[in-house]
Amino acid sequence: MSILGTRVVRTEDPVFLTRGATYTDDLTDERLTGALHLTLVRSPVAHATITSIDTAEALASPGVVAVVTGADLDLDPALLFPGANKSMTRPFLATERVRFVGEPVAAVLSEELYQGEDAAELVDVDYDPLPVVIDPLVAVNDETLLFPEAGTNIAAAYDYDGEPDPGFFDGCEVVVTRDLVNQRLAAAPLETRAASAFWEGDKLTAYISNQNAQGGRDEIAGWLGIDKDKVHVILPDVGGGFGAKIGSDPEFAIVAWLARQQGRPVRWNESRSENMTGMVQGRAQRQTITIGGTREGKVTHYRLDVTQDAGAYPRLGTFLPMFTRMMAPGTYDIPNVESRARVVVTNTTSIAAYRGAGRPEATAAIERAMDLFAAEIGKDPAEVRKLNVVSPDKFPFQTKGGVEYDSGEYAKAIDLALAESGYEGLRAEQKARRERGDVRQMGIGVSSYVEITGGGAFAEDASVEVHPDGSVTVLTGTSPHGQGHATAWAMLASEHLGIGLDKITVKHGDTELIPNGGGTMGSRSLQTGGIAVHQAAGELVDLAKQRAADLLEASVDDLEVDTDTASITVRGVPGSKHVTFAELAAAEQLKVDTTWDGKKATFPFGAHVCVVEVDTESGKVTVEKIIAVDDAGPILNPLLCEGQRHGGIAQGIAQALLEEVVYDDEGQPLTGTFADYGIPSAAELPSFDLVEMTTPTPVNPMGYKGIGEAGTIGSTPATQSAVVDALSHLGIRHIDMPLTPLRVWEAIQTASEGVTK
Repeated sequence: MSILGTRVVRTEDPVFLTRGATYTDDLTDERLTGALHLTLVRSPVAHATITSIDTAEALASPGVVAVVTGADLDLDPALLFPGANKSMTRPFLATERVRFVGEPVAAVLSEELYQGEDAAELVDVDYDPLPVVIDPLVAVNDETLLFPEAGTNIAAAYDYDGEPDPGFFDGCEVVVTRDLVNQRLAAAPLETRAASAFWEGDKLTAYISNQNAQGGRDEIAGWLGIDKDKVHVILPDVGGGFGAKIGSDPEFAIVAWLARQQGRPVRWNESRSENMTGMVQGRAQRQTITIGGTREGKVTHYRLDVTQDAGAYPRLGTFLPMFTRMMAPGTYDIPNVESRARVVVTNTTSIAAYRGAGRPEATAAIERAMDLFAAEIGKDPAEVRKLNVVSPDKFPFQTKGGVEYDSGEYAKAIDLALAESGYEGLRAEQKARRERGDVRQMGIGVSSYVEITGGGAFAEDASVEVHPDGSVTVLTGTSPHGQGHATAWAMLASEHLGIGLDKITVKHGDTELIPNGGGTMGSRSLQTGGIAVHQAAGELVDLAKQRAADLLEASVDDLEVDTDTASITVRGVPGSKHVTFAELAAAEQLKVDTTWDGKKATFPFGAHVCVVEVDTESGKVTVEKIIAVDDAGPILNPLLCEGQRHGGIAQGIAQALLEEVVYDDEGQPLTGTFADYGIPSAAELPSFDLVEMTTPTPVNPMGYKGIGEAGTIGSTPATQSAVVDALSHLGIRHIDMPLTPLRVWEAIQTASEGVTK
């Protein structure tokens, strides 16, 4: 029986649940002995000119070894995303101007952490305030420039030259347009950012908390102006990333630079408040959607206009609208699609990837458009979706977003979700509640989604080695921050070799062990790193057969693996001689290095149905039920997959109902702690109904697609749709996220005054 597809309990959990993980701040590497502690002085204002910095009193404080400002630092300001406006570089410590609350201005090094925290309060920075712009739709007017030398706040633009074709929707019987807010979110990993660094001669070793050791190494080397061969990056256990830890942060380079300057190791671990202002955030799009078609329900035209808030310094958020445009049509076969995007700097924290990274924004837009279109023509939103999805016979399907969908059965996914939810019964109950005038009204939201996984990063290295004692080491360029790679990759190797999971060690996140790798992001790991391990283990079997052929006096073609004994034996000859992998490894190193290149992305898909109750007197929303059909092809380990789906669905519902990073007009963050920022708990969420569906991809031999972001992408629009649906009989057509009780209550009050929203 194959181990693949079985519910194998995570092999890494016994350590996590007993001894505990080893995060960057827990390191006991003796080379970090005597490390100095870094405390960063951060700007308390969003936009200002720095007129002076006085460090004397801080420097004289007990335990303080050094206080460093931007004038002391010999690192050139960095362009943090290559495709952004070249004038929008970020200094590692601000010298002349600050552009967001939380921007580092000075660095305090102390013997003990508390000494640095006390001394940082004594660094006297004089700020001359400048006008603040936090709204991207205001920033595009360029009345307040963050980078005067750039002459604009536009960091990048995609097909944004000129006005759109005014005749695009000619011939449509129905056209609906709407402005949407896809709000700014905090990634909020439980482990905040951290780094530790020391030098041995001209060689840097840096421990960092991120999702990609190799990418982090390259960025740090580039910022420091040294060869990447002189940088050794190690990832300890990482306590969550959600996309925000994809790359290195400028703070990591500061840690490394200070360690070299002081000739001593340096450690840094930010506070929660620092994390909520200094770590990159996600989403932050303003969208205008316009949809047109026939009164029978056929959508023929769709236009999406995106304004992406980049924050103060353009980072990966500059690229997010590309994914949004790529996935703009969603699951639908729409003959005419237009999209364009512009990326704008504001006096806020920088934007980068957050679970889904541009794809949830695309799905939220097209799903809202479908709901608005269905409402306008008076048809059931689920039926309108089924009428317009790509049919199975059209795959591979070239979309108007410019990508090729690999495989899918979108209508089937909708049907499964509807059937599992008891859709017709729910609609009957909804009608009865409306007729009774119940205070608690029911809403039913439906979403259909497709996402791109592994987009732009199709290749990954892997190594599998059997040792003379029968144990196995697997090396992978992907690196987990909660996904369960140690279990999953061991299962893939064990499937080929017959060696138990307890004898297989998966290593990752060390640039000297694994020099090349793409890390874990964009739900790419299984379809790239996993397939690479699968391929490496298969190649190792081939190598073992070649070596065993002489020993067993048989043709290679007649040999096979006996997974019961982890050995090579002669096919069809019971009781014949055999040789174990361990014996072969004892005679000669038994190791294979390989690279898998899928060459294409995959496109998981699904459908969600969300059922909510809305208290029309208070505006409070309660999620009663969510049914999720998430099709990512064959499932390697259902336990791991369900964990990914649960987490994703929770984050998706949280965006719809709870989470939002808020700034006041002066650019002061109002959600700087977990007391202010609404991350969900189990109390806000129901149990999830997960429905299985399997449509393999032809892109790789296992048929695997990514699953890490699916739950988020499907659940957010379903939940938003459900709340609006609960109030649609009042004339309400749309409410922006998050649908907090206040925002819902206000919509109800406005509707009661006769104003349709």
